[in-house]
Amino acid sequence: MSTTLLIGILLAIAAVAYTLGRMRANAVAGGKSSALHSRPNYYGAYVALAAFLPPLIVVAAWLAISPFIVNSSVRDTFPDEVKAQSPAQQSLAFGMVATIARGLPKLTEEELRAIQQDPSTLQAVFATKGVAVAAEARPYMLESAATLNGMTRTSRLALAAVAIGLSLAGAFFSLRSVAPRFRARNKVERVILWALLLASSIAILTTIGIVASMATEALHFFTMVPAHEFFFGTVWDPRFAGAGATSSGQFGLIPLLAGTLYIGFVAMLVAVPVGLFAAIYMAEYATPRMRSLAKPLLEVLAGIPTIVYGFFALVTVGPFLRDLSAQLNGLATGNYANFIQAQSVITAGIVMGIMLIPYVSSLSDDIITAVPRALRDGSLGLGATRSETIKRVILPAALPGIVGALLMTASRAIGETMIVVLAAGVAARMQINPFEPMTTVTVKIVNQLTGDLEFTSPQTLVAFALGITLFCITLALNIYALYIVRKYREQYE
Repeated sequence: MSTTLLIGILLAIAAVAYTLGRMRANAVAGGKSSALHSRPNYYGAYVALAAFLPPLIVVAAWLAISPFIVNSSVRDTFPDEVKAQSPAQQSLAFGMVATIARGLPKLTEEELRAIQQDPSTLQAVFATKGVAVAAEARPYMLESAATLNGMTRTSRLALAAVAIGLSLAGAFFSLRSVAPRFRARNKVERVILWALLLASSIAILTTIGIVASMATEALHFFTMVPAHEFFFGTVWDPRFAGAGATSSGQFGLIPLLAGTLYIGFVAMLVAVPVGLFAAIYMAEYATPRMRSLAKPLLEVLAGIPTIVYGFFALVTVGPFLRDLSAQLNGLATGNYANFIQAQSVITAGIVMGIMLIPYVSSLSDDIITAVPRALRDGSLGLGATRSETIKRVILPAALPGIVGALLMTASRAIGETMIVVLAAGVAARMQINPFEPMTTVTVKIVNQLTGDLEFTSPQTLVAFALGITLFCITLALNIYALYIVRKYREQYE
């Protein structure tokens, strides 16, 4: 039984339980709602929750745990020579078994017998069924695939039986507990309170999980490469070797961090003035008609995929800057050699800054608009001009929010990848010339995790060290933003 069908059955049982709970509440009260502690709807909701939540928790736990048990049992059926192989090779073998298991139900009995007699025909037969098998199957894989399908089917049937039985039992016992003085509303509201608490904790738990997963692999990396060589190294040369290779390259963070901050700085130089001035115009000077047209058009930039910005930089902005530099150089020296490369820091910074303009303008516009109207009227009433009011009253009042918006934009710039790949290149270099290519931390994370790799060598584990470094940088930005907000808020209040 599929999980979707099982959830549908549980919802149907819960709906019936809700109706029965309301009917029983009305029956025990003799048709007088005043005799009940709670409204009949609460009794119905209590019975429905008792019929749905416990089996739902069981389904979630079962689906999370059963694959590990089934997969481990299937691996135990592998021949001894396969068990003696490395964990990576065993994982590849199990991947083949899982692929074959997905294709077996599509075969006819004749096709299955033909494959059992000659396993070399499996790829051709599966190709006709739309199932791609990467390598030639071995005889034990067919048996393991059949075992995997059988255990998976048995697990799902057992799950369905347990979940449906638990749902019916929950509905039965909760119906028996319905009585005039039973506090159904308190029970239901307590469940809702726990649900709200769980929902509010998801972000925190997700952050903890991300940090824990990155930190674990990063610590593994630092057992292979000393931390001081990573954090203070000035050369990035990971020297990719074969799978499982332990040959160490040079994993200096400084060139990547310099490129990240340099490109982000150039992007902020473009985005902040344009976005902030646009926000001031739309909030203070634009007519309602102009605002209703300009604000949505400006925010369209935020909806463009970053890969499109990358193409724009690669095809338009980069070549334009390169040709422009050649023309300027020719007019000045007679030598038409370009001094701006198509892939450079300035190309990536300009295009990324264009992408960030709507973030700055939209957030700043909302913050400036939220400043109380009385402050504007009071300043103008005292004889200040509109520009003086903006500089000395509105912007100081909105400064904490604007700083938060700018730091949020900076975090967005630090995490950008596609624009940098296409507009700034992948060369890890340390230089201050904005007309030369550089790269960022995020680009190298993608490079280190591209392809079929094993997470056992420093060449791949370094991606987690880079990731935890980016997380720490973002956390520092957020802490600094909180400090600025509190400082200026106290001064203003």
